[in-house]
Amino acid sequence: MTEFHFKSALEISSAIKNKEISAVEALRYFVARMEKHNPRLNAIIQTNLETAEAKALQADTAIASGENLGPLHGVPMTVKESFNVKGLPTTWGDPAFKNNIAEENALAVERFQSAGAIIFGKTNVPLMLADLQSFNAIYGTTHNPWKIGVTPGGSSGGAASALASGMTGLEVGSDIGSSIRCPAHFCGVYGHKPTYGVLPPRGHSLPGTHAFTDISVIGPLSRSASDLEVAFKALAGPETTEAIAWTFNAPQPRVRKIKDLRVAFVSSSPTCETDGEYGELLQNLIDWLGRKGAHVDDRARPDLDMVNVHQTYVTMLRAATSARQPAELIEKNLREVSELEQDDNSYYATMARGNVIRHKDWLSLNNERIRMRSVWQEFFKNWDVLLCPVASAAAFEQNEKGPRWERPMIVNGKEVPQTDQLFWAGYNGLPGLPGTSAPIGLTRSGLPVGVQIVAPFLEDLTGIELAKMLEREYQSFQAPPGY
Repeated sequence: MTEFHFKSALEISSAIKNKEISAVEALRYFVARMEKHNPRLNAIIQTNLETAEAKALQADTAIASGENLGPLHGVPMTVKESFNVKGLPTTWGDPAFKNNIAEENALAVERFQSAGAIIFGKTNVPLMLADLQSFNAIYGTTHNPWKIGVTPGGSSGGAASALASGMTGLEVGSDIGSSIRCPAHFCGVYGHKPTYGVLPPRGHSLPGTHAFTDISVIGPLSRSASDLEVAFKALAGPETTEAIAWTFNAPQPRVRKIKDLRVAFVSSSPTCETDGEYGELLQNLIDWLGRKGAHVDDRARPDLDMVNVHQTYVTMLRAATSARQPAELIEKNLREVSELEQDDNSYYATMARGNVIRHKDWLSLNNERIRMRSVWQEFFKNWDVLLCPVASAAAFEQNEKGPRWERPMIVNGKEVPQTDQLFWAGYNGLPGLPGTSAPIGLTRSGLPVGVQIVAPFLEDLTGIELAKMLEREYQSFQAPPGY
């Protein structure tokens, strides 16, 4: 039997509802796990145990009176540091916000609590959520439970590390540049980047921020694909002020049997080389799907120029995050952009241009983005999902020196920029399509990797359903050694 700390959130809730364990006991169990393993991993960086214990006691009182608080009744969980939890600091890893104590919960926190979950802490992030690693000057470095010294990913790296090591029952992260998908891939758990705008991010912000960030979404991470579905449904729908006018009804999955699937497969990009060993594991999955009766094609893909997709995405990504930059940095970017060669399409040049893009130019790129979404929509008339890498390779060695665009990682025996990974973040992230990361196995060196399941716009449950099928029939969560 699966050890309690590696059970799914639904299994934990079921055990509590069936009185096999109380909510208080479940909370204390995970706190004990945290006390044992967190000093080594540094994944959970804040707790509110007194409040959590009171909530757990309320959950047990509800059980005693025959009341069901929801699908996550009594499940102990943590949330990414960037979400407001009343009484805890929200810093985004920036020392300037070290004393920013949240006065109210993020909407996601409220919705998880409404589904019965018990939130007992927060997990680590990189500075301003802007790295494929998770370290900052306030809380230090988070490690991957599969191998200390290897990144768990970012920016939801603490979330993925805590899940993979069995220190929490469920997590919620955010994703603008694969910040849910990549940590899930690096740590061997599940993660879902939803369709843009479906899960309201209110309360996932720093003081003074009221507008929602372009491209950015919030979404769940878990040890089970079924938990992704429950969490997605708990979080989905309009904010309170908008609920007077509209509701969200997620379309049901297109198919529920592998033999009925129409699967496109893209394994590489001209801007992001895929490591051969990772590519073999992806191909193994594709071959298995074919043997199971799915219609698979490795030549079918949206009629889009991948280089243009990447350039457009990086530009709009950096435009979206430029609001966080101080005035002096904007002035520096303006000077640098004026000195760039017109044909310089390096990551740094594209980033710099995005940071100070003219509104008219942004509008042109936005128009291109909407065209891309239409191309994807046409593509999905013939295909149910597109499978592709989550990143270039498995998790890489921690490297905190210098700016992220100058840090290398090894792919096929040679150094490449870590920022190359952003292609697979933007391929479907730019047009706002959902992407689900699901584990598919281990490399020869013992590190987990996953597949990205891209589903049609607003059809999140189709991607999650395939992840559930793969979990049942191909590969489920594996626990890292020693946990």
